[in-house]
Amino acid sequence: MQTQSNCIPLTEEAALTALDRCVEQVRLNLPRYAGRCQNHSSVNGIYPACDNVQWTCGFWPGEIWLAWERSREDGFQAAGLSLVDSFYDRIVQKIEVDHHDMGFLYSPSCVAAWRLTGSQKAREAAILAADQLLTRFQPKGAFFQAWGPMGAPENYRFIIDCLLNLPLLYWASRETGDPKYADLAGRHARTCLANSFRPDGSTYHTFFMNPDGTPSHGETCQGYRDDSFWARGQAWGVYGSVLSYRYTKDPAYLDVFRRCLAFYLTRLPEDLVPYWDMIFTDGSDEPRDSSAAAIVACGLLEAAHWLPPEEAARCERLARQMLASLTARYAVPQPVPGAGLLLHGTYSKKSPYNTCTPEGVDECTGWGDYFYMEALTRLTGNWYPYW
Repeated sequence: MQTQSNCIPLTEEAALTALDRCVEQVRLNLPRYAGRCQNHSSVNGIYPACDNVQWTCGFWPGEIWLAWERSREDGFQAAGLSLVDSFYDRIVQKIEVDHHDMGFLYSPSCVAAWRLTGSQKAREAAILAADQLLTRFQPKGAFFQAWGPMGAPENYRFIIDCLLNLPLLYWASRETGDPKYADLAGRHARTCLANSFRPDGSTYHTFFMNPDGTPSHGETCQGYRDDSFWARGQAWGVYGSVLSYRYTKDPAYLDVFRRCLAFYLTRLPEDLVPYWDMIFTDGSDEPRDSSAAAIVACGLLEAAHWLPPEEAARCERLARQMLASLTARYAVPQPVPGAGLLLHGTYSKKSPYNTCTPEGVDECTGWGDYFYMEALTRLTGNWYPYW
């Protein structure tokens, strides 16, 4: 585990300063998004407000709860609980929930609210979201189908992002005492480990299964092409694998974490922030994806809890280097109403080989802001994850 970067690791003092700047930005944004959510990505640096209908809507309340943990200001708690009402209504009314992203939606919004305030409504909403995620499970192949009508051949697939949805299920098993949630989470994770990770540690964005449940093939949707290395997918692999270890203590997940991280590190430019697809590296004029660096920093800091001391220390140092680069070169320099926290993210960039809709290129992204703030929070205290 090494890089050739000259980035000086972020100090405790600098991490606190950067986190307080994030809190200031979230505070400034509260009136603009009162009772609403932020769009998945900014437009010219400013987030449009949106209704609670996107898969990314959980990240804005996650930032609010992180800000409350740092500041203990009543306004943050009130805003977070107000959004619990919105998320409860969304899952009860089944508004745009027929997909696998229940963890992205309900872990940083409602699991966080339950842990921090004891809100029974938040707990109920999160358990209902876990129940909803179970409806996406495909027994033939043992995976959560990401999108589309269940069983449709063109959508009989899972995506690597789902590793971050699984902690909601482990939480639900612990809360309810029902092992079914954790059982299906483990089955999906094992399918993902067997198929989404290539032998060299790189990852497929999406993986298709045959109708009989046997593996078919990997493709991309948002990466450059099927055989390239979509940066955010690689980051989900790093963080998601170690989160699976957190709940299962199966050493296979740490082995995958190490392989996935090792590949990621071989494709980084000098400043440790990847291009949107890691087929590109130093000297390219392609856009970066700062959100991937923030996600990986969280994965490194999570791994530091579970690895032998020397390896854990290397993980923490590397995370501090990545966060030093993000803070110095990618953080929004001055708080502005409607702005995010982290510049130069990429949601979805069109290439000659992918099928995605181009949007949110070289902008702030909701998950980039959230995971940047989570990583800084991890550095500044004994933080208990929402995941």
